[in-house]
Amino acid sequence: MQVKEIKQEGLTHELEVTVAANDIDKTVIDRLKEVIKTAKQPGFRPGKMPLDMARKKYGRAVMGEVLESVVNDSTKQVIEDKKFRPAMQPKIEVKEFDEGKDLIFSMKIDVLPDFDVMDTKGIKIEKPIAKIEDKEINDALTRITSQHKGSKKIESDRGIKKGDVAIFDFSGRTADDNVEHDGMKAEGHKLEIGSGQFIPGFEDQMVGKKAGEKFEVKVTFPEEYQAKDLAGRDAIFDINLSEIHEQTEATVDDDFAKELGFDDEAALRDAVKHQLTSDYSNQTRLKMKRQLLDTLDEGHQFEIPQGMVDAELEGITKQIEAEREQNPDAEELTDEEKEELQTIAVRRVRLGLVIAEIGQQENVTVNDQELQRAVITEAQKYPGQEKMVFDFYQKNPQMLENLRAPLFEDKVVDILFERANVTEKEISIEELMKEDDEDDKPKAKTKAKKKKKPAVKESSAKKKPAKKATKKAAAKK
Repeated sequence: MQVKEIKQEGLTHELEVTVAANDIDKTVIDRLKEVIKTAKQPGFRPGKMPLDMARKKYGRAVMGEVLESVVNDSTKQVIEDKKFRPAMQPKIEVKEFDEGKDLIFSMKIDVLPDFDVMDTKGIKIEKPIAKIEDKEINDALTRITSQHKGSKKIESDRGIKKGDVAIFDFSGRTADDNVEHDGMKAEGHKLEIGSGQFIPGFEDQMVGKKAGEKFEVKVTFPEEYQAKDLAGRDAIFDINLSEIHEQTEATVDDDFAKELGFDDEAALRDAVKHQLTSDYSNQTRLKMKRQLLDTLDEGHQFEIPQGMVDAELEGITKQIEAEREQNPDAEELTDEEKEELQTIAVRRVRLGLVIAEIGQQENVTVNDQELQRAVITEAQKYPGQEKMVFDFYQKNPQMLENLRAPLFEDKVVDILFERANVTEKEISIEELMKEDDEDDKPKAKTKAKKKKKPAVKESSAKKKPAKKATKKAAAKK
């Protein structure tokens, strides 16, 4: 095998690799001998087919296998011989390959940089502490009660208004053929008017109707309706409105607490306080982590693999495009925003390399038990669908490995916290939660709104470019 370095720019190496035709032929013959052992050929016993006959019959197929095998083995050998530390998978392009000829392929590879980790002892970090007052508990309980509204029957002779709950029977049919279809009939159905649960126009036509009335509702099913036999068709529903209920606010007391599974109101309040404490502790850690990562980012300046930056930038861009698909009025990113995203991608990659290097120096590992606990935590986010989540990770080992990176990062961060010079500072809840309502990715701008820079929030910190005004940009590592 001959290796010639064509070009080197920073951390990117381009090489040309030549594997002699004789070496390839030896590999082809070895593979053909394996094929002959099980090949069936009339007139020959198993394993006795002549090599020349096997070459004619299986040669082209074997050459494809050999190409992949030789390229992989040669690439691995080049990396070992050159003592490269690949940042990503090398890009391979076959230049020449045919029976009886040398194999020539190009290899482009980004290697990891060599750098010294800054002294991480005594890094100054401010730990924000926010006390939980009765107001925060009461506000949380208010949010809970708003999601657990009751209702009572209206005794007066007023018509339905939005927010009421209608109890009614309905029977529907398509207008053009007067045929009733599955799902177009129900008795005693409860519907909050204005909730948008029924197809457009249905709930609006019920507004103003009174209990005891019988009437028709005429609607058109959406073109993209899931039942194809109803999509885009006009329909008529006969309605028998039996009762109207108005929603009532829940009251925080022992009875309400018991409905939620607690012994009494005091137990409910304790549970809310515990949850708030956990939420605020997580926010405190997040802010501390941002400070730490800002320090690490500012303390390391080294060249980083362009391929890794490009991949990170592509991931960020795909997130924005996914959001834009949900917002038809979203504008294209400006050149200024694209430049900022490039800065974010560079920061993420640099911090990822620094975290990985520190973790390696500290012998940080993530074992299978920790990975399994992470899967359980992920599954708990989807009540009732836990088995589906477990099956997903079991069938997708790569997605399972994606859970390892944040666990590794958190372990490294914990080590650095222990070495840091941490001082506590008492702040308000508002200060603690400030700037934390933004999305985890740049937001697609909407027309007719004031333009602003994309806000990128992360599990790390905001980027501070140069000595100019600080931008609201962040990195994920």
